[in-house]
Amino acid sequence: MSVIIRRAESFCSRFNLRAPILLAPMAGACPPALSIAVANAGGLGACVVLLIKPDQIAAWASEVRANSNGAFQLNIWIPDPLPKRDTAKETRVREFLQRWGPPVAAEAGDAAPLDFAQQCEAMLEVRPPVISSEMGLYPPVFVQKMRERGSAWFATVTTVGEARSAEAAGANAIVAQGAEAGGHRGCFDAAAAQRKQVGLFALLPAVSDAIRVPVVAAGGIADGRGVAAALTLGASAVQIGTGFLRCRKPRSIPCGQTHSPKRRQRTRW
Repeated sequence: MSVIIRRAESFCSRFNLRAPILLAPMAGACPPALSIAVANAGGLGACVVLLIKPDQIAAWASEVRANSNGAFQLNIWIPDPLPKRDTAKETRVREFLQRWGPPVAAEAGDAAPLDFAQQCEAMLEVRPPVISSEMGLYPPVFVQKMRERGSAWFATVTTVGEARSAEAAGANAIVAQGAEAGGHRGCFDAAAAQRKQVGLFALLPAVSDAIRVPVVAAGGIADGRGVAAALTLGASAVQIGTGFLRCRKPRSIPCGQTHSPKRRQRTRW
């Protein structure tokens, strides 16, 4: 058995998967049905809790668990410090925007994000197999609480330096996200994000050589060729986002039907 296969199978065994495939957390695009389908196919489902309240987090997890083997990750962005308000600048932005659409209310800038601490506590209450992070690291106190509840921490990084920092902070796996990633990128320093756009297949071997915990490849992977390339370059698994959004809704699969340990099948790569 090759080193590549052993590495992937070790990851699957550790996190109770049948295939080294993770659904990428996508804010506003992670309905329970998608994670149920991914989990029942042997992968890991996902939900970004950034835009949902604590009771909605619990409801999402309950639905996924009721219809799958419960393999999923919950994810949130590490918040930046609150910005300093500049009334004059906000006025200029509103004036620009209303040239292309409806007027923007002056109080629009007063909107506040959901409470990060409450969302974190809600994730802990759910006790998911995996809790992942974007754009920074969880504080040590939260990392310890994750360990106590049996949740692994997958930290998203975009550079080797970030990967080393995440491993040192206690991450159980590193999600190496290349510049090809759709939507946002999980860079720790937003000001440096444009200057540090490393492609996945350059980033992946460098991160794999720099750390000891498993690496998950993310960014622009959407077919078997991408999966094979990522595994060859040192990844233990891959994370796919946009590629899953084009999938048709699957037929219902009874909970547990495809996940009995006695019926475990060897994964084909």
